[in-house]
Amino acid sequence: MSVIKIENLVRDYGDGKGIFDISFHVNRGEAFGFLGPNGAGKTTTIRHLMGFLKPKSGKCTIDGLDCWSEREKVQARLGYIPGEISFFDDMSGTEFLRFITEYRKIDTQNRMEELLERFELDPKGKIKKMSKGMKQKLGIVAAFMHDPDILILDEPTSGLDPLMQSRFVNLVAEEKEHGKTILMSSHMFEEVERTCDRIGIIRKGKMMAVDSAAALRERHTRSYTVALESEAAAKAFAADFDGICNGEKVTVTTKQSLEEIFMNYYGGEKNDQSGII
Repeated sequence: MSVIKIENLVRDYGDGKGIFDISFHVNRGEAFGFLGPNGAGKTTTIRHLMGFLKPKSGKCTIDGLDCWSEREKVQARLGYIPGEISFFDDMSGTEFLRFITEYRKIDTQNRMEELLERFELDPKGKIKKMSKGMKQKLGIVAAFMHDPDILILDEPTSGLDPLMQSRFVNLVAEEKEHGKTILMSSHMFEEVERTCDRIGIIRKGKMMAVDSAAALRERHTRSYTVALESEAAAKAFAADFDGICNGEKVTVTTKQSLEEIFMNYYGGEKNDQSGII
């Protein structure tokens, strides 16, 4: 069953900027990776899901609720990390987390303390004096501490060091094991590969591919057969390039990484008409 559903969503800002006829879904218990560079349309899409923007046309729903007309109900269901986190800077981190807890009217103390310990965050200081990484950790704690069933994460590891990025990836993997539904936009290919069941690639506001990482790699697998001057040369070539030798001929199969596949869509003018893979 689709928990997050986007159907023919359009938001045209002019000059080719915006999102154009976007459609994809995220099933219950699935982690979906949303890949694209800055300006591709990831955050605009997510803001529609959060009910911050009204679609020019098309529709998006979460658990059957319309993301615009029923946005209060939608937002109450979610854990959300925005791409640009804004806080009440005069608050301390502790005051902010207490405010969020009172706003949600649920007990989050045990989960909050576990997350603060996991990310080595002392929230007592003023938010305006916190580093980018500390603010990002505070946003993570606020998004996860009420144990939501649905998580929308927009560049969630921005500003984190490699150790904290790894801890966040582990957290997302645990949440997925617990049956949570996750949409995560990211520039970090490793974290997407480690956590996401399916991947959507967006370019210039249009979806270029939606599939599993394995299926994307399969589509970008290439086999080449070369003929060598002798069987001995063929065997040596096969050994060097992990090929399959058949007499004087060698077949070599190449598989691209997710990052290489992604770059196929951002490699220059030749890809402008590439369409759906």
